[in-house]
Amino acid sequence: MLPREMEVTVDELKHLVSPRALSGDTMLLNMGPQHPSTHGVLRLLLELDGEVVVTCIPDIGFLHTGIEKNMEVKTYTQALVMTDRMDYLNNLGNNLTYCLAVEKLVELDVPPRAQAVRVILTELQRIASHLVWLGTHALDLAAMSVFLYCFREREQILDIFEMVSGQRMMTSYFRPGGLWRDLPAGFEAAVRQFVGAFPARVAQYESLLTKNPLFVDRTRRIGVISAEDALRWGLTGPMLRGSGIALDFRKAQPYSGYEQYDFEIPTGTRGDTYDRYLVRMAELYQSVRIIQQALDRLPGGACISSNRKFVPPPRSELGRSMEAVIHHFKLWTEGFPAPKGAVYVATESPRGELGCYLVGDGGPKPYRVHFRTPSFAHLQVLPLLSKGHFVADLVGIIGSADIVLGDADR
Repeated sequence: MLPREMEVTVDELKHLVSPRALSGDTMLLNMGPQHPSTHGVLRLLLELDGEVVVTCIPDIGFLHTGIEKNMEVKTYTQALVMTDRMDYLNNLGNNLTYCLAVEKLVELDVPPRAQAVRVILTELQRIASHLVWLGTHALDLAAMSVFLYCFREREQILDIFEMVSGQRMMTSYFRPGGLWRDLPAGFEAAVRQFVGAFPARVAQYESLLTKNPLFVDRTRRIGVISAEDALRWGLTGPMLRGSGIALDFRKAQPYSGYEQYDFEIPTGTRGDTYDRYLVRMAELYQSVRIIQQALDRLPGGACISSNRKFVPPPRSELGRSMEAVIHHFKLWTEGFPAPKGAVYVATESPRGELGCYLVGDGGPKPYRVHFRTPSFAHLQVLPLLSKGHFVADLVGIIGSADIVLGDADR
């Protein structure tokens, strides 16, 4: 019996499940939205033939926050804080995507130092996100130790975020034109210490999982999707690269100076849950490689644009210039006008293509903000990935998709 808010009619079921479900030959089962393996408030309507999945229907919307609509009643700068709350494992990456869209719309420059810092922090964010994925994915498959180790390293990254922004997660550190403020003393040493020790930690994770016969049996040949189907379904990120397609927006459409960095795009061959695991593990090493290059070439200079039309004056001017105080006040209360037009910017989030479609109408608030998020696209392919597998394999398949419901419900 479905809860009243989840009830569906027989006519609606005809379009969702097989005819066998209507005759009682198969069983309909709710998985979630409270089930711990669904990685958020996701509900799955399962049609089972014994323990085999016949149909898997994702049902989202339980975490809908109206973020995109709320951004339209805020100034361009005020709306930035909303982006942290979408994919809550890619806060800085969300900030970056939105800032790039605003900068493209108003043609705002970003100093080289700010671009390099953005690369360092978004790659640290990618590592932190992958660590949450790896720890929870392993925990879903009963490997408890890996979860504890992954969160040990994630804590170090969150400490670095707190060092630069004062917040561990909802940082809002990137701003249109650059950064909120320059890096604090001790930042470079803390990051170098982390990236110096981290490869050995990844090797430790791999020693626990990569050749573990139980983990391999639970992931290999499970949730297979071909390269052709992955493209048809709009998959990106590790989900697409696990099927052998080397698409990475850091190389395909470089932003923030990524064309200056030397790194590889890991890909799989079978397109199964195990290959998606291998791709993300390889990406951890590549992120370390990018961070080390960015640290070695970290330039000096300003951390935010000098264009006073869009950027508030430095705090040092407020005590000696009334014009600076007035300008600062007007920017934070009224915002800056953006020209009429529409732009789209795509970045490579830990889950895949994160795009921001931004429309200006000449005023200080965006006319329309819409995000193309990878989690929403990857949820749609769960029926294909899970069909014919045991219901016990479903937790591993969901984990391999690395969905975040805040990324899907906006």
